[in-house]
Amino acid sequence: MLDSADLRTTFRLFGAPEREASQFVGFAGNSIDRQAENRDDRSIGKALANPNARLLLMRDGRLHMKLADGAFDAYFSLTEADTLGARLDQIVLLGFTESGPVLAAPAGLAAERLPETIKAIDYRSIYVQGLIDPAALGAMAQGASLLAWHASHRFCGRCGHNTESRLGGYKRVCLNCNAEHFPRTDPVAIMLTVTPYKCLLGRGRHFAPGMYSALAGFIEPGETIEAAVRRETFEEAGIRLGRVIYHASQPWPFPHTLMIGCFGEALTEEIHADFNELEDCRWFLPDEVRAMLAGTHPDGLGVPPPGAIAHHLIREWADTA
Repeated sequence: MLDSADLRTTFRLFGAPEREASQFVGFAGNSIDRQAENRDDRSIGKALANPNARLLLMRDGRLHMKLADGAFDAYFSLTEADTLGARLDQIVLLGFTESGPVLAAPAGLAAERLPETIKAIDYRSIYVQGLIDPAALGAMAQGASLLAWHASHRFCGRCGHNTESRLGGYKRVCLNCNAEHFPRTDPVAIMLTVTPYKCLLGRGRHFAPGMYSALAGFIEPGETIEAAVRRETFEEAGIRLGRVIYHASQPWPFPHTLMIGCFGEALTEEIHADFNELEDCRWFLPDEVRAMLAGTHPDGLGVPPPGAIAHHLIREWADTA
């Protein structure tokens, strides 16, 4: 029998980094204490009674932020939110920080009606440009995903009647049949297919000019992560995979997705791309990928920005290839 010292040297968990790779992707810096076990139907009222409560306001895929001295502040007091016409009847509780409760609510004013000191900026631009700190960016992802779910689940999927928010925004209950509905997160496999000498990147029709990325697709019901990685790679590129390993995950508030990043071992190399899904798909050698990461590719090719999990997958491989 192994003693504890032997187990630490043989069980792979104890050889893993203390900070997993998921902590370094965009939207992963959320420091809110969710206190899920303490949520009840009084949670929002209690949180709003706290004078230190802070609110995120969102509308039409944009976060409303105060602009002062060239810096953005993503948080509003309850009084400020009320003055701006926030939909406080649709508020959700995100959790607590050392500074007090954090909540999110649909913003009341459209972007063109906001005061000059308040800007409405789309989530993707905020993340790409680094306009707010990682903690606020993570809170934005949590709030945006939760509010998007509420907006699309106002009616019961069982009987079609109205539903009502409960448990601080983490459940909806049908007012007719009492069916309970809970927030959803859609899992997406994003995978970098590799050989010892090259990696497979594809280009979607909606991508920025010159950008190539890892392939991705939704995980289907009854499917493991690894099976989804193999299926999606074959469907999109015609490449068969052998071993699949998990690398990292990323919350992605477009609208409520969890990106699950993996590496896949290519067993075949001849590409048969699905051009209904992709504009291009091809193999890249390490030096070319490193140039894409550095922004020095001679043809102007690049990869997703550093916060994207695709960037982390590509860099992880390029740094060791």
